[in-house]
Amino acid sequence: IAVPGGAETRHMIGADALAAMRPHAHLVNIARGDVVDESALVAALQAGQIAGAGLDVYEHEPKVSPELMGMDNVTLLPHLGTAALDVREEMGLMAVENAIAHLDGVPLLNPV
Repeated sequence: IAVPGGAETRHMIGADALAAMRPHAHLVNIARGDVVDESALVAALQAGQIAGAGLDVYEHEPKVSPELMGMDNVTLLPHLGTAALDVREEMGLMAVENAIAHLDGVPLLNPV
């Protein structure tokens, strides 16, 4: 999952979306933690409804669900999705470009 966070995407992936996934599916969330209803995800994983999950973000970050931590079919990362030199350099340049745009009174490239 790679969508922006916000009210429109909160719990976008819940029980219904998880039920639509095939039993061999793995859910990977690199977006925002609250895009996934973690209690629904835990239930789906415990029931064998989906095969596994990979999470780089968490609904109640920095807290991670103890249920998720105890599952062998779940890979948990400490919010490292952007931890690559090229990505970090681009993020820095984007921040500078946004600051310049703001000072020039033009629309920002990617307002947050």
